Amino acid sequence: MYIIGQEEIDALARVIKSKTLFRYSIGHECERFEQRYAQWLGAKHFSLSASGSYALTAAMIGLGIGPGDEVLVPAHTYMATATSVLAVGAIPVIVDINESITLDPAAFEAAIGPYTRAVIPVHMWGTTCDMDAIMAIAQQRRLLVIEDCCQGVGGSYKGRKLGTIGDLGCFSFNFYKNMSAGEGGGVVTNDDAVIKRVNCAIDPCHAFWTGRGEDEMPFAGNGARASELMGAVLNVQLDRIDGIVAAMRRERDQIHAGIGPALELGLKLAPLNSKDHDCGANVFLTLPNADSAETFVKTFPSVIAGKTGRHTYIEWDQVLQGAGAAHPLMNPYNMPANARCRRTYSRDMCARSLDILNRTVLVPTQPQHSKEDVANIIHNIIAATRVALGHASKDEVELRNAAPIDTIKYDTKQLAW
Repeated sequence: MYIIGQEEIDALARVIKSKTLFRYSIGHECERFEQRYAQWLGAKHFSLSASGSYALTAAMIGLGIGPGDEVLVPAHTYMATATSVLAVGAIPVIVDINESITLDPAAFEAAIGPYTRAVIPVHMWGTTCDMDAIMAIAQQRRLLVIEDCCQGVGGSYKGRKLGTIGDLGCFSFNFYKNMSAGEGGGVVTNDDAVIKRVNCAIDPCHAFWTGRGEDEMPFAGNGARASELMGAVLNVQLDRIDGIVAAMRRERDQIHAGIGPALELGLKLAPLNSKDHDCGANVFLTLPNADSAETFVKTFPSVIAGKTGRHTYIEWDQVLQGAGAAHPLMNPYNMPANARCRRTYSRDMCARSLDILNRTVLVPTQPQHSKEDVANIIHNIIAATRVALGHASKDEVELRNAAPIDTIKYDTKQLAW
């Protein structure tokens, strides 16, 4: 959460004083946010859920994905992208990323098999996937596309809001996201039939509260509905998101423009698929190798992408160990329908991704950074590059004070983001 203040306090107080904390029949904050956010995205439907993880599960349920299906997921994303596939009985197949830290379209195309049903491109760390290439491949191969926008709230791809390009889009509003209610998530789509299944997945009683349709076929699902407290906070946060993203994108561009001396020494900027429209939440710096990246972050405290805990596939214990469910009879890896799917993994299966991740450094932006903060970050990136690439010793450079890196978001011992 970047900015929270009196407006959120007032919104929560109004709901509590009204004693209308339940969203159906008596409350209106969740419904108001769903309508406003769908309009902001330029989409027909948006449904809130209790978390981004469950939004991914509900999206796949909405599309009818299940046992016998493979779903392609990138090697670098929060593990919920993969475990949500298991939650619907399907099998995740792990695919390489490229230097943009997002799904490699060429690797995606090469990974498609006879039982591949869908792909989940993840807009990671506030940047965007190469959606033109991904959508072209998916349409040619008749695959469903579920955009994981949990880390890309507020961003766009070439002018189109993230989440509205594929068949469905999924969002997270937990504490570590650009727009936050502490926890929460949701699904966006333009498909009338799909949103009914999504709503039933989120709340099996949804049709009871809103009215049954003659064509609806309800099914049993876990409850994951939102509360009015979440809706109230999100309505305020929605008013903030454009300013937050614009400030971060502006800071990112200022840093890019200011670190010319570091780029001349051999530091590289990771490629961005939609620089003018993404969230600008991080500056992505590419070092020649893992050792120089380690030296960089020891000089200027920042974050190596490959060392952010459960974001990289080698840390997805449940997937690597085949623990796809709490009960063995419900474990997708044991289901006869999945016998034909690819169900084996190894820690070195995406070695190219690991190499990229372990030499990519993230320097986060922050919408409340001052001009001095940004100037200090630029200075420190140049200084750390000099040390990392052998042009100075650590004792020869002087770092300036700068707003500290938010280690809660990135620490390898945390499961944040």
